[in-house]
Amino acid sequence: GNGCIAFRREKFVPRGGPSGGDGGRGGSVRVRADGRLTTLLDLRYRPRIQAARGEHGRGKDQYGRGGADEVVRVPVGTVVRDADTEEELADLRVDEEEIVVAHGGRGGLGNFHFTTSTRQAPRIATDGEPGEHRTLKLELRLLADVGVVGFPNAGKSSLVARLSAARPKIADYPFTTLQPHLGVVRIDEGASFVIADVPGLIEGAHKGVGLGARFLRHLSRTGTLIHLLDLSAPEGRDPLADLATIEDELARSEMGVGEKPRILVANKIDLPEARERLEAVRTELDARGIEILAISTATGEGLRELVHRVAEELRAAKRAEENEPAESDGD
Repeated sequence: GNGCIAFRREKFVPRGGPSGGDGGRGGSVRVRADGRLTTLLDLRYRPRIQAARGEHGRGKDQYGRGGADEVVRVPVGTVVRDADTEEELADLRVDEEEIVVAHGGRGGLGNFHFTTSTRQAPRIATDGEPGEHRTLKLELRLLADVGVVGFPNAGKSSLVARLSAARPKIADYPFTTLQPHLGVVRIDEGASFVIADVPGLIEGAHKGVGLGARFLRHLSRTGTLIHLLDLSAPEGRDPLADLATIEDELARSEMGVGEKPRILVANKIDLPEARERLEAVRTELDARGIEILAISTATGEGLRELVHRVAEELRAAKRAEENEPAESDGD
């Protein structure tokens, strides 16, 4: 709001003098995490977001009202970046956490500020200042303890559906899963973890082939990965070659996914051809010093062991995280 030029000229107020009030401050734009939201879809239809401007000052020393802030609600796990500089402004991981991304402009000064001993009737006021203008890039990264990776149709969605109350789409064609799904897996009373099912990865995923590049970032937030291997792959497909391909894609990702601890799991062992392959695959991996668990999402075989193994990995990761500051202080 602009400052006001005004003078008091009332009958019973001798030498009233300048009485122009200040303009109100402009509203700021805030980005706030909201645990009830799951997507950024609503912002697709709001390309420009603007807070309210401040009111102009008025006579009788009346200040203008400040503009209301504009609060932009986003899902928990949203990363806010400046689109021009790529600077990361905030990583909103907690419900109701917020950041001011654009401050409102300061209100202008009324003419009573410019009164001096030699200038008793100033006809000067200042205009309000423009607020900040920014172009933002919002990137949603799911917050999950465990991420499930593997080739399309490896059984990732079936695993999440079997372990939790989540109901992702399940079908027998590639790329059934088009968006990540979260499920809560209960270990025992008072203990649970969040598992994420992301779309299948294929060769070249880190470059954007298939659905990989945009969903690899979700895995950067997980503590542990379950690498699901389909042992019922059709003739001509080698499970160990699939393993190498996905591991290479994870290693090539620029988001640190390749450094995360992984649990290798062979799926679909309820099928005869998969059970026949299991021993050969296990022998080969044992020679490399790699452990593999065997499960069937169809019959539930091996799922209890998998859940307890995941819980152990998460507890170990938590202990390591808690001990890290103490070690650095000792150094």
